[in-house]
Amino acid sequence: MIARIDHLNIVVSDLEQAKGFFVLLGFSEGLSAELDSAFLEALSGIAGARGRFVTLHHPGANVALELLQFDRDAGADPALGRADRIGLRHLAFAVTDIDATVKRLMEHGVEFLSPVQTWQHTGKRLVYCHGPDGILLELAEYPHAPAS
Repeated sequence: MIARIDHLNIVVSDLEQAKGFFVLLGFSEGLSAELDSAFLEALSGIAGARGRFVTLHHPGANVALELLQFDRDAGADPALGRADRIGLRHLAFAVTDIDATVKRLMEHGVEFLSPVQTWQHTGKRLVYCHGPDGILLELAEYPHAPAS
């Protein structure tokens, strides 16, 4: 059986640019390496595939992000960042101060799909933005538990 969720792999077109984006969110670099074509072909069945990856860790998470850039670009899915598509749709990050986080990211050129919204059922405040290569990301600030 599964022991844990280990990592989430995201294929990107520019490894350094994507790594910089996630470092901005508080991730730090772990293992990185070149992946040779024999290994990638045996693993994925993609003939002649070559690439490199970096693993990123966040002190508040047990799941790593693994960014992978292939040497040849297979092209991005034009609907990748749409919330209504079947498949893995977005990556969500819990934040402690959504307003400060949004402001900081906007200062680095990140554009958001809307102003911060509040979900009336729980008071959760959230907003979407696109990360590297149009990856849909959610930032969410959860209300504090009531004092007892």
